[in-house]
Amino acid sequence: MTRSDFRFFHRLRVRWAEVDMQKIVFNAHYLMYFDTAITDYWRALGLPYQETMHQLGGDLYVVKATVEFHASARADDQIEVAMKCSRIGNSSLSFTGAIFRGDEHLITGEIIYVFADPATQSSRPVPPVLRDILTGFEAGEAMTGMRVGAWSELGADAQRLRTAVFVEEQGIPKELEWDSADETAVHAVACNRLGRPLATGRLLAHEPGTSKIGRMAVERTLRGGRLGRDVLHALMAVARERGDAEVVLHAQRSAQGFYDRLGFTVLGEPFEEAGIAHVTMFKRL
Repeated sequence: MTRSDFRFFHRLRVRWAEVDMQKIVFNAHYLMYFDTAITDYWRALGLPYQETMHQLGGDLYVVKATVEFHASARADDQIEVAMKCSRIGNSSLSFTGAIFRGDEHLITGEIIYVFADPATQSSRPVPPVLRDILTGFEAGEAMTGMRVGAWSELGADAQRLRTAVFVEEQGIPKELEWDSADETAVHAVACNRLGRPLATGRLLAHEPGTSKIGRMAVERTLRGGRLGRDVLHALMAVARERGDAEVVLHAQRSAQGFYDRLGFTVLGEPFEEAGIAHVTMFKRL
């Protein structure tokens, strides 16, 4: 196998706790590496695992796992775990994995799952929509779509996600989360191929030549990918098209690094909003 056989890679560094007395990775950890990569593979599909299985009316159970050793990884090696869905049967899914150190192929693995009823663990046919998502991903298709529009069109999906993130997760009072500005704002919502909203944000007129981005929220299990960036770019595109010269936003301090990497600059001193530390940031368009 070579790297060109895969389109998905999960990068990690071997930790000291994962090597054995021979100073190489203990063999059982390779299965853990493959399992970790599959978890990240579901994120690449835009599918929060537990919610997706509930929506599909089943779950995946491992029936076979094999590992073939070609060479060993050592402590502090930076390795990449490649993964692909290599076969979809009536009720089974086969994933093929390979671990690389640079271009060197160290390990091959295969994990076979059966889609089954969680209550009885009796097998069920793989849902056609899941089959389409998996084959689409391996063919290079997009796993999420972006919708930009008014509250009347996107409000239900945006509200669902913002409630989960701001009200339930962060404990912000409902009366502070909802305001009349939603009615006049431009909203962006990213959804997966099951129609589930994964990320959202809104754009408000702020001052002449300036728009304000706010209410940026991403599904908890899918953070760290590209969803927040995609929503931000969609909103900035709207601001640019209507002639604005810059955008501003109030970033939670925990998210400041995300906006730093996207070229935003801090403006002024930190402040508290809804009981959470924030900082004002801006970017020229």
